[in-house]
Amino acid sequence: MAGRPRDDRARQVILRRAADIASQDGLEGLSIGRLAADLGVSKSGLFGYFGSKEELQLATVRTATGIYLDEVVRPALAVPPGLERVRRLGEKWLSYSQRRVFPGGCFFFAVTAEFDARPGRVRDAVAAASLEWRNLVARTIEDACQLGELAAGTDADQLAFELIAFMETANAMSLLHDDADSYERGRIAIRTRLDAAVA
Repeated sequence: MAGRPRDDRARQVILRRAADIASQDGLEGLSIGRLAADLGVSKSGLFGYFGSKEELQLATVRTATGIYLDEVVRPALAVPPGLERVRRLGEKWLSYSQRRVFPGGCFFFAVTAEFDARPGRVRDAVAAASLEWRNLVARTIEDACQLGELAAGTDADQLAFELIAFMETANAMSLLHDDADSYERGRIAIRTRLDAAVA
């Protein structure tokens, strides 16, 4: 039992590195051999933590989800329900990508493109995380509607789709064109769209 906390810490270090790699090279770019070389540990020691590449990928998705919750979701949920929480979700997401919490920008943007057409457990895990995020944004918009801060009849699913598209476009343009201005464009797009939807 004495070794358990150290094992847990080692696993966390391994998975954090795995998430960083996957944000740039995809989950398929992960291998036990590459991680072992990066971290200066033996392949057999690393294999003991996961047992297979798929288990490593699934554990990496779970780790990235925890980081995403800490960076984006929990800070936004600290704000009372309503329009300000919707705005905070957008700002926290853009900040998370802009600050390169993961070196490849948004972890989930990277791995969604990689796995969207591939069946299997890893795709299911990525799809579940994506759906949870979309549903959270839509529910937050619905709350703002019920509080009378967004116009009655606002289609929460459609508005969530648009806001997420602005966030993801800012992320993609920043990465592809090394364009820091894309984040400000994303902020302006979100602000303009929400202002238009205000009751």
